[in-house]
Amino acid sequence: MSKIITSANQQNDALFVLIKSLTKSEKRQFNLYVGRLGGNIDAKFFSLFKFLEKLKIYDEKVIIGSGIVSKQQLSNLKAHLYKQILISLRLNPAHKNVRIQIREQLDFATVLYQKGLYKQSLKLLEKAKNMALDNEEKNIAYEIVELEKVIETQYITRSLSNRANQLSVQAKELSQQNVIASKLSNLSLQLYSHLLQNGYVKNKKEVEFIQKYFNDKMPKYDFKTLGFREKLWLYKAHLWYSFLIQDFLLSYKYASKCVHLFNSPKLINIHPVFYLKSKNYLLEASFLVQKTSTFKAELVAFEIQIENQEIPLNTNTELLIFMYLYSNKLHLHFLEGTFDEGEYLVAIINDKIEKYKNRLDNHYIVLLHYKIACLYFGMGKNKLCILYLQKIIRSKNINAAEDLQCFARILNLIAHYECGLDYDLERQFVDTYKFLLKMENLQEVQKVFLTSIRDLSDVFPHEIKNEFKKIHEKLKKFENHPYEKRAFLYLDILSWLESKIQNKPISTIIKEKANLFPK
Repeated sequence: MSKIITSANQQNDALFVLIKSLTKSEKRQFNLYVGRLGGNIDAKFFSLFKFLEKLKIYDEKVIIGSGIVSKQQLSNLKAHLYKQILISLRLNPAHKNVRIQIREQLDFATVLYQKGLYKQSLKLLEKAKNMALDNEEKNIAYEIVELEKVIETQYITRSLSNRANQLSVQAKELSQQNVIASKLSNLSLQLYSHLLQNGYVKNKKEVEFIQKYFNDKMPKYDFKTLGFREKLWLYKAHLWYSFLIQDFLLSYKYASKCVHLFNSPKLINIHPVFYLKSKNYLLEASFLVQKTSTFKAELVAFEIQIENQEIPLNTNTELLIFMYLYSNKLHLHFLEGTFDEGEYLVAIINDKIEKYKNRLDNHYIVLLHYKIACLYFGMGKNKLCILYLQKIIRSKNINAAEDLQCFARILNLIAHYECGLDYDLERQFVDTYKFLLKMENLQEVQKVFLTSIRDLSDVFPHEIKNEFKKIHEKLKKFENHPYEKRAFLYLDILSWLESKIQNKPISTIIKEKANLFPK
């Protein structure tokens, strides 16, 4: 076990992960950067870079054995190399986004100020401030105004009195807007964290807690004074609140508001991560409210944007595009019951998980494994379904998404039943029940279903269909229950029961429902 942990820790070495994330052009840029420094081509940090670049698995013993650096010097050399790579990346034109450009102008202005060249410094600061305000970078804008105030106290002009008033008013307005944005972003982050840790609300007490928390933490604001960033955080706070209380129509409303904020290519270029997340929220909300036509239209539009390179591509957005595009491609097959048509996605997703494993959060890997398991379950390939569910159940590296863990175990029970693995069913039942009790997460839907599936082993074959009808009848009443309905978001138990009752594949049942109620 200790060897496994050591290996995992080594693979997560920050420098190694950074080097492995570099593109070919970024590596070329680093080589040129080191060359321009003069006398550094043979420097130890560059030798370490070339060695780590070729290394497939991070191993300190191998590095020290190369003779490049001693064990005592390794830590300092790694820190120096890490810093040099970051400087090189900062100089790379591909990373010259608006925020870096503004920060660069502020740095230049600070140098000029320190040299006593006040007039030149103020001129640069005015340019940087206008750029910051135009691009909704109000934190940097406030920092610029504060430096302007300092300089104005030393650079005496006849217009100082009027200038001081202007800067004071501007500083106050920016400060107020930044405070609102900070409070809204804090609220949004806390609600999102609660959703990851606890899932959707499970009872009235939890609803009341979330409602109180949301209302208490929501700052007072005048909507007319809110800019792009404040509105985005406001909508995201409402979005996570609506997800938590399972008001998915409200989620759809605020996800739409988020996307509509990006009403120009300029905003998408400046804030590509915010845009991608907003787009994913809209797709997810459309999926949850079963708006199939809207979902398909948004997904097609998303793919066109990616193909036309309308969303800036870097190592961060590339990762997000993978997660959001393929997760929602799976969702489309779930909505339409076309599970077999989606099997080609499994190999692509697995290849990309391997490609991004050093940068991909384990929560998303677990989420994708669960969705792949659902795809195989819908195809009737239950052994493959179990294979992916076991990846989740055996995962010791997840401290979030308890709901997902619970339903992975329930789907595992169903898949074992479908495979006829009766000898293992009792053990699976006991393990699942213990897990749910430990998580304090046992709901009525789960209680009814677990008891029912355990009792199926004692039912005579000719009575099995009637037993499925009874289970279906018991569970159907929870379908629109305010707290219990979340069970059906993770696993369409009702469609599975209907497939057993009607002796049809689950994909056929879902297709029939989709055709009966086109949305």
